[in-house]
Amino acid sequence: MKHRKIVLAGGNGYLGGVLAEYYRPLAEEVVILSRKPAPQTGNIKTVVWDALHEGEWVDSLTGADLLINLCGKNVNCRYTEKNRAEIIRSRVLPTELLGKAIEKMSQPPALWINITSATVYRHAEDHPQDEETGEIGHGFSIEVCRRWEESFFNTNTPLTRKVALRMGIVLGRADGAFPRLFNLVKCGLGGKQGDGQQYMSWIHEQDAAKCTDWVLQNKALDGVINCTAPAPLKNVDFMAQIRKAWGVPFGLPAPTWLLSIGVLLIGTELELILKSRWVLPKRLLDSGYVFVFPKAEHAIKDIISIRI
Repeated sequence: MKHRKIVLAGGNGYLGGVLAEYYRPLAEEVVILSRKPAPQTGNIKTVVWDALHEGEWVDSLTGADLLINLCGKNVNCRYTEKNRAEIIRSRVLPTELLGKAIEKMSQPPALWINITSATVYRHAEDHPQDEETGEIGHGFSIEVCRRWEESFFNTNTPLTRKVALRMGIVLGRADGAFPRLFNLVKCGLGGKQGDGQQYMSWIHEQDAAKCTDWVLQNKALDGVINCTAPAPLKNVDFMAQIRKAWGVPFGLPAPTWLLSIGVLLIGTELELILKSRWVLPKRLLDSGYVFVFPKAEHAIKDIISIRI
């Protein structure tokens, strides 16, 4: 075993499941902090917490090699006043709680990774954004990221290394954006969304998990790190790659006016579809990380081949 203990706070969702399975053969113990109890499966166990108050769950952090915080309400919703408040609260409060708990510990986690979002950068169609030269955008989703990272880095944890992993769109088999885009292709609706010129910064679920392990092993890495594949694509090209992998030559496009109606019907926000996220993983590449799936073409083929 490479690691003794990995803790996944709020790890009962899609990405938490990916990480738990990745670390299952690599760690003696994988602990998921969840609001709901679940039976232990092998070396993966669930410890109940409410993400608001300290309790017995704090003992689970003792001596951990790695704590990954995945807490946060899904942003795929309408940005009503109630949802906005919950999106921020569900990220900031658990982060502050974990910080207060770690601050008091004599054997805190060696590394704490907060999974944040690459959407913190501005809408970019002119040039890519990296950790050194990227420009922070404006609007609600950026404000969420800003306050989230602020609450993370303001915690006083001198014995624990901290990394804010700005994650791109995770491409996977079970959930997330890909199954939804794939379904559009299968229904003949897999054309571009809007003008199709918005960039999609993505990462295969396998690389998303491996990057956390890479950060754990490379102790010089801290602060902000972009977790996206090195070859983002424009939406029009990304959808074309899915169609090519599935053997579909054509897909009906969805113009902006139609999307504006569609997001009302399915309860989401237009920004989540049309914002251009052109983000590069400069620090990962500079540190020597080699992506398993650097190109969308190969990532998409891998996912579709497993789904069949």
